[in-house]
Amino acid sequence: MEIKLLVVDDEKEFVEVLSERLEVRGFEIKTALSGEEALKWIYKSEFDVVLLDVMIPGDNGIEILKEIKRARPLIQIIMLTGHAKIDTAVRGLELGAYDYLLKPLEIEPLVEKIKMAYDYKSAQKKRDRREETRPVDKKLGRKRFFSAIYDFVCGSRRDHRSKS
Repeated sequence: MEIKLLVVDDEKEFVEVLSERLEVRGFEIKTALSGEEALKWIYKSEFDVVLLDVMIPGDNGIEILKEIKRARPLIQIIMLTGHAKIDTAVRGLELGAYDYLLKPLEIEPLVEKIKMAYDYKSAQKKRDRREETRPVDKKLGRKRFFSAIYDFVCGSRRDHRSKS
């Protein structure tokens, strides 16, 4: 399956080079040069992973992260920055970012991180599907339990009546 990525960064050259390097490795890429453009993509398309620059001029990366997670909770977000700010990293992770990476990026570790984020999303999806079916399973289990009690009680009454 092809992993669908959205790359969000205001540095056009960085976005183009990174996108080419990821496309060669089999990823399906869309790009956005602003938070507003990123959110338009989020609302009209499905993505597995978003690479999100934290320091987009005119936008707040943390606010964009919150909006993406609100709109599409299963999307995994890897936050990127050229500025090491530990408090921003911690805040992003608290709000649901999958991970936080510093620029410049080395492509192979990034590819592995993207694959791990995709695997995490897939596992979450499976878990959610199991949760959706679990109440039905409980109801069926309860129905079988009460049905067995009914059969036992009514069956024993029938046995008792037939002996009289």
